[in-house]
Amino acid sequence: MKENKFPKTLSRENIFPTPIWVVDEPSHVNKLNKASDIFIKKAKQRDKKQIYNKRNKALKIKGDIGSVYLSESLINVKEFIPLQDYVLATSHNLLSEMGFDLKNFKLFMTEMWVQEFAKDGGGHHSLHTHWNGHISAFYFLKGSEKTSRPIFEDPRPGNLMNLLPLKDEQNVVYGTHHINYVPKPGRFIFFPSYLPHLYTVDLGVEPFRFIHFNCQAIPKGVLNVV
Repeated sequence: MKENKFPKTLSRENIFPTPIWVVDEPSHVNKLNKASDIFIKKAKQRDKKQIYNKRNKALKIKGDIGSVYLSESLINVKEFIPLQDYVLATSHNLLSEMGFDLKNFKLFMTEMWVQEFAKDGGGHHSLHTHWNGHISAFYFLKGSEKTSRPIFEDPRPGNLMNLLPLKDEQNVVYGTHHINYVPKPGRFIFFPSYLPHLYTVDLGVEPFRFIHFNCQAIPKGVLNVV
C-alpha cells in the first residue's frame, strides 16, 4: 500500500482581516482643547439642568459621577475644519487601502463631536458599532494610562460563539477577540465603522476628552455630485 505523504509546511492566507490604524499628531491638541472648552461647558450646563439634577436628587448622590458630556455637532465649525479635512482625506485613503473603489463615491463627515467623561469618574460607553458608516475615528485631547481606554471586539459573531481559551491573553494572536489602546493627547485611531467597540469605566483620576468622527461614502449619482 502506497504511503500517504503530507506537505511539511502549509501556506497561510490572511482572509477577512480587520484593520485598525494608529498615528500620533499632537500638533492640534492645544488649539482644539481650547476650542472644545466652550462646547464641553455648554454640554455640562445642558445635562445638569435636564438630567443630573433630577438623577442626583432621586439617587441622593453628589457630583457628576457616571456622566459623559457630549457636545453638539462640530461639523464645519471653523476651529475644527482643518481636523475635519484631515480625517476625511485620511479616511478616503484608508478605504482605498482596503481595496474599495471610490471613484463613483464622495466621502462625507456625518458625525463629529467632542466628549468628556465625568470629573468624579464612572464615565464609560457600552459595546456598540456605528451604523450606516464606513470609517470612524477618535482623536484624543486628554487621556493617559490612568484614564478610560477604547476596547475593540472581534466583529465575527460566529467566531465569538465558538471561542477557545487562549494560551496567553497578553499576546495578540489569530485567536485574539478583543484589544485595547492607551489614549494619549494627539493620538488618532481610525477603524471600520462596523467594528464593535466600548470605553472602559473611567476612575476620574485624570481628565479624559476626545473627538469622535464618523464618515460615510455616498454614491455621487444619488447626490448629483461630479
